[in-house]
Amino acid sequence: MYFDPLYMMILVVTLALSGGVSLMVKSRFNAGQKVNISSGLTGADVAKAILMDAGITDVKVLEHHGFLSDHYNPLNKTLNLSREVYHGRNASAAGVAAHEVGHAIQHAQGYFPMWLRSAIVPVANIGNNLGPWLVIIGIMLMGLGKAIGQPISIVGVLLFAATTLFTLVTVPVEFDASSRAKKALARMDVVAQGREYNTVSGVLFAAGLTYVAAAISSILQLLYWAYRAGLIGGRRN
Repeated sequence: MYFDPLYMMILVVTLALSGGVSLMVKSRFNAGQKVNISSGLTGADVAKAILMDAGITDVKVLEHHGFLSDHYNPLNKTLNLSREVYHGRNASAAGVAAHEVGHAIQHAQGYFPMWLRSAIVPVANIGNNLGPWLVIIGIMLMGLGKAIGQPISIVGVLLFAATTLFTLVTVPVEFDASSRAKKALARMDVVAQGREYNTVSGVLFAAGLTYVAAAISSILQLLYWAYRAGLIGGRRN
């Protein structure tokens, strides 16, 4: 139980996947910083312009510390941009800023997948932290009887399933925000067609892959815990 080759294999695969995607994102972002946009707008300017174009007046654009820590907070309606994005006048800054505005637009329009993701967050956090431990405790208690241990393991699997659902719902939310971003940037002539637009697309696609990698990793872990709980594959201990 303390050293499971199957779990170690899943761990290696997920770490390799997430690490590879992370390197791709940093590489694309760094390359995009070298492509200045013809409009000359900073990331903050881009965000404010798209918000105005969308008729959203109650979202504040703030500078936030931390590399690639950019995010939209629906609770206080703030668009938090890292220093590189807030002040940058390049394809990466424009793309990331526009992407975060995409989330603000989703929020304003009541985009269902975003609402669903927010609703799942509390259970997903519990499932991520508690789910695996309940499976392990349930397996240990199966020595006293399957009727005692397996129900606990099943609860653990179900809780972790909420975490997996969160990662799955996040994928379309992120790609939709990127799609909205690219359309706005092109329509408003913030970036020029050709190299600028293609660079933005590359940066946002790589960023989107981080959520795909997270979903794949979560699915693999969910299958593992379901296997350990005896729900698939005939595993009972």
